[in-house]
Amino acid sequence: MSDRAVLHVQGRVLVGPEDVRDELWVVGGRVTYQRPAAAADTLTVRGWALPGLVDAHCHVGLDAHGPVPPEEAEKQALTDRDAGALLLRDAGSPSDTRWIDDREDLPKIIRAGRHIARTRRYIRNYAHEIEPDDLVAYVAREARRGDGWVKLVGDWIDREAGDLTACWPRGAVEAAIAEAHRLGARVTAHCFAEDSLRDLVEAGIDCIEHATGLTEDTIPLFAERGVAIVPTLVNIATFPQLAAGGETKFPQWSAHMRRLHARRYDTVRAAYDAGVPVYAGTDAGGSLAHGLIAGEVAELTKAGIPTVDALSAAVWSARTWLGRPGLVEGAPADLVVYGEDPRADVRVLGAPEAVVVNGWVVG
Repeated sequence: MSDRAVLHVQGRVLVGPEDVRDELWVVGGRVTYQRPAAAADTLTVRGWALPGLVDAHCHVGLDAHGPVPPEEAEKQALTDRDAGALLLRDAGSPSDTRWIDDREDLPKIIRAGRHIARTRRYIRNYAHEIEPDDLVAYVAREARRGDGWVKLVGDWIDREAGDLTACWPRGAVEAAIAEAHRLGARVTAHCFAEDSLRDLVEAGIDCIEHATGLTEDTIPLFAERGVAIVPTLVNIATFPQLAAGGETKFPQWSAHMRRLHARRYDTVRAAYDAGVPVYAGTDAGGSLAHGLIAGEVAELTKAGIPTVDALSAAVWSARTWLGRPGLVEGAPADLVVYGEDPRADVRVLGAPEAVVVNGWVVG
């Protein structure tokens, strides 16, 4: 890529929900609020600027059948980028996507290593499929492989029971989570159902993906422990279709999935009202398309989360949670510019007017 121009962003720079500035500059790929010396090559962009959006649950390098070649992973990353998602928490992938870190034009990824699942209790070709005696060792392996996160599969359909059941004994997850924490990694888990949640939270887990099984009994526990949820509502919208596909073979599971879907908005709003941290993630990859972060934020507002808080779940609070900077002095210049104020209407997120990655205007 050629040398960067000095970038001048004018209009409204949303450093935070209430911290609004009139302009910023990008010099050498970094944000500054100090006017630089006059430069012959200066590009001006006008509008409402946000830190690059966060998709806190996606899967780069994965499709419905398992790992994909690098050229397909690149398309996935580009799709997220063009939608304004410039920080991705990859919540489990068998692919090695470290090469993306060397690309200045692609989003930044925080990896959770490869999924860790119980034998024959997850999607084929996705996970390490193991038994509880091996859980600690595999968690340690993925803690070293990832970027500060490990991903467990907390529940899945049990073919003998004909319904969702918890995958791990309490003692196994306690030891595994303790090992991850010892190695400096946080732990999250895929959970659809109710029964797996209490053991995982009391064992010290940091986050639950989907969390459709939250109830009035477990929501206070999540709030007390500060355990975050990433509801992935654009994915939960597919539950009726999944239930229809399993109706004949697993009618109990199908009915359960429909119940979880029917109360999805009430579940998320109840968690938010109780003070549970909520972040935006799409579950892109697998069978779901990339580039859906705007739709996920809109779904959070449908659940009753106030507009600014739903926006923050994909911007300011999400970046703080993941330990990555926003539009602060000296930070990498990852930002998205819109024609209108997204705090007034999150649907604006679906139409970015400019996307800037590491100071490059890429869209």
